[in-house]
This record gives sequence, structure tokens and C-alpha cells, in this order.
Amino acid sequence: MYCNIIPENCIACGLCQIYAPEIFDYDDEGIVLLKKHSDKQQQIIPSEETDNVLIAYRKCPVRAIELIKET
Repeated sequence: MYCNIIPENCIACGLCQIYAPEIFDYDDEGIVLLKKHSDKQQQIIPSEETDNVLIAYRKCPVRAIELIKET
């Protein structure tokens, strides 16, 4: 599974980092970024983090997270 973030949609609520702290982090303004790839907006999600990222995706109130299944 791939995860895309859309920082311009982010309202800095913090829910994604609460549910998937190994994947999501924040910049100085509280806007979402990828923890291990802060310069990118897409990352492959390790299988052990899939459930956490799905929860974060569902909880995001502004859809700043997109998920794409690998084909």
C-alpha cells in the first residue's frame, strides 16, 4: 500500500500521528509530513503499519491522507 499526504489540506489536528506515529510527523507549523521521508509526499507503507495507517486515514477529518493499493 502507498500513502500520499496532501499537506495543503492538513489542519494540524494531530490525529494521524496519534494513530500511526511511525509513519506521520509534523513540521514546525503542525502540518503533516512523512516521518522517514519528510521531503516526499508518498511512501510505501510497511505491512506491520498498514492497520495503523488505515485508522489514521479514516480519522483524518480533511482527507489529507490518501491510500493507494499496490497492484
